[in-house]
Amino acid sequence: MKSSPRTITAILVDDETLAREVLREHIASHPELSIVAECSNGFDAVKTITELKPDIVFLDIQMPKLNGFEVLELIDHHPTVIFVTAYDQYALKAFEVHAVDYLLKPFSRERFEEAVAHAKKNLERGVSPAAEKVISSVQVNDQPMERILIREGSKVHVIPVEKIDYVEAQDDYVSVRTDGKSLLKQHRLTDLEKSLDPARFVRIHRKYILNVDRLARIELYAKDSRVAILKDGTKLQVSRAGYEKLKRLL
Repeated sequence: MKSSPRTITAILVDDETLAREVLREHIASHPELSIVAECSNGFDAVKTITELKPDIVFLDIQMPKLNGFEVLELIDHHPTVIFVTAYDQYALKAFEVHAVDYLLKPFSRERFEEAVAHAKKNLERGVSPAAEKVISSVQVNDQPMERILIREGSKVHVIPVEKIDYVEAQDDYVSVRTDGKSLLKQHRLTDLEKSLDPARFVRIHRKYILNVDRLARIELYAKDSRVAILKDGTKLQVSRAGYEKLKRLL
């Protein structure tokens, strides 16, 4: 006797009720697909995906609070992702972050079927859609990032870059110093440096990126060795190359 196909769990993430209704109608013709949750914003999506660990996520990109790329950055579980959006300028970025497919609203049933077939094939082959965490700081229009997202358990910190004092490398993490506290994020300092505004943030040392608005003065520490004194009194080591960068900027 032929065994029935295994249930494939899915979560719908879109701030538009009508858009979720359209997806539900198309999914209804696939008894093997089970919608286990629906989310109308990015914060709920992060929490729900983390808790339920679905096989597939139908994910809108432009949403309030967090966009679709930011949602992917904040989750540890990596489902197969089908982006669903009205903005075609996100297509290239969608595939860069290992989305299995991209549905441009309004999409036809035929196009939906192609995306689902593609997703199911990936699941059957056990293909991981993302080998490592998505780095949302690579912006769609290559603009400097405007905020950093850090998840602590179920809590998400949204930090505007102007609130950052400095960032310190700590093995596979970075420590973001802001408002008198430090928050850890799994990220490489080199990648973060590429995403921050070079007119505001300077790599002053292999361990530090400084927000120059926080700089009070630079002091000579020893021969060819300098230290940056921040407005709150914090002292950060400055390398020779870092000092040259600061001189050009200041």
